[in-house]
Amino acid sequence: MLDDYRGMYKIEYAVGVAEDLSNLRAYDRRRVLDRLEEQLLHQPGQETRNKKPLPGLRPPWEHEEPVWELRIGEHRVFYDVGEPERVVKVRAIRLKRPDETTEEIL
Repeated sequence: MLDDYRGMYKIEYAVGVAEDLSNLRAYDRRRVLDRLEEQLLHQPGQETRNKKPLPGLRPPWEHEEPVWELRIGEHRVFYDVGEPERVVKVRAIRLKRPDETTEEIL
């Protein structure tokens, strides 16, 4: 059982994330939170099909470089990873429509 927790990261939420979540429909909120835990508790800094770093992105919130983006359907979760303390800080959750750029939704 202890082995299950050794590789885990702690997920923390920035102040504005509660408001971001409250603006989502209940179904979308549950989906985002479930995928967040599934994708970010282990290896949050590993690039995948739905997870990528956004070098050079200048978001309007406090952050550590690089800012990462997790794609969950039409929603984007922006986060950064604190090493060696193994903390993922979720900074914002945004809706991104196909005709929008990442910079436009920040």
